[in-house]
Amino acid sequence: MLTPAGRVAADIGVQGEQIAQIGGVMTGAREISAKGRLVLPGGFDPHVHLTTPRENEHDLVVWADNLQSGSEAAFAGGITSVGNMSFVMPNELPSERIEKEVAELQSTGMADMVFHPVVLTPNEANIANVVTQIEMGVSSVKFFMSFPTFDILAKQYGLLMRAASDAGALTMIHCEDAATIECCNGMLKKHGHNSLRHFAESRPIPAEAIATDRAIAMCEATGAPTYIVHLSSKKALDSCTAARKRGLPIYVETRPLYLHMTSDRYQTTDGPLFVAQPPLRNTEDVESLWRGLADGTIDTMGSDHAPWTRAEKMNPELNLDNLRPGVSDLETMLPMLFSEGVLKDRITLERFVQLTSETPAKLFGLYPRKGAIAVGSDADLAIWETGGTKVVRGARMYSRAGHSVYEGTELHAWPSLVVRRGQVVFENEVVVAKPGSGKWLLVPR
Repeated sequence: MLTPAGRVAADIGVQGEQIAQIGGVMTGAREISAKGRLVLPGGFDPHVHLTTPRENEHDLVVWADNLQSGSEAAFAGGITSVGNMSFVMPNELPSERIEKEVAELQSTGMADMVFHPVVLTPNEANIANVVTQIEMGVSSVKFFMSFPTFDILAKQYGLLMRAASDAGALTMIHCEDAATIECCNGMLKKHGHNSLRHFAESRPIPAEAIATDRAIAMCEATGAPTYIVHLSSKKALDSCTAARKRGLPIYVETRPLYLHMTSDRYQTTDGPLFVAQPPLRNTEDVESLWRGLADGTIDTMGSDHAPWTRAEKMNPELNLDNLRPGVSDLETMLPMLFSEGVLKDRITLERFVQLTSETPAKLFGLYPRKGAIAVGSDADLAIWETGGTKVVRGARMYSRAGHSVYEGTELHAWPSLVVRRGQVVFENEVVVAKPGSGKWLLVPR
């Protein structure tokens, strides 16, 4: 197993929801053998979409997954805790959105969850309400620089960052510049290029770089710890690395999609399946991200699980003006990273655990309750198989998306048994957790 003290060969004793003992003589109601396998902390995916942002119940377009099926996919992928993006609609307060989603968790969810309020309208009431939620134990707030309203509300977003920082929370930012995207889209459409084959050109690296530099400047101006979500390019990563060297509290998340494929996917017949924001990049960017995972300039992995069915993604009516961005990746993120990273010597096993469990738990205020195999920590454990081959088949996965962008890929590591807070939740390819058993993870204040 891998503990904060290093690699250890020892038994783990679990009592109730926590790890009670590591090593020594122990007895229990059940003994689980992990002989010849690895025991790692349960994964912590800080960035998922399992509740659809919609203003009323009559909106027809919704994610394929909800908190129940998303929890199932998480467990099958070795993940026990997730951070759900909770979009605050214009007609509600952040607390009202969180209350609705916590009620859904308590009814149907099974993974333990952090809820990130996504503020679309940073007015005085919403900023004050976010601060109240942070004081209750919420660890973050998020906004998008890619929305056309960002520039109009930039002052208010700055105030939101400062208020969140003063209250002790992270600000999470989607970094793509709306003006650059609008300009590029306009030029493409002027030449009749409105299909998704041109998706990478419609949101080019400069759009991400401009927004990332601006987010860094806002971090410096407000002093707010800032978390850049799903960073995709070398240029944006270089800016973050330079900012950190200057002492700024900048943290970087990347997404599995950007590690395993490049923008030439958009030229294939199934190109729309790979549409995500930001777009896929080129080989230089892929190599830069792998280096960042290895050397610590990238802090976390977030799946940005945004599940659509294949039919929804391949709808011929979709174009640059009408997108369904996002892919299903909860069940594949960790096995792909282990297979392509650890087993190919791109990253160490220690970095794998830091990226996928330890560091997210630290950044969102939950370490060592989460993210560690240690006495007193929650008994969130995954037993990993590393001696065979398993082929990705989306139709057999728990996500209701029913397909995978990695279809046919051979995995050489995957979780065979998962424990969440002392309870076996996934065993022999079957989720055995009860709906409603997940917990809302609040940071002690």
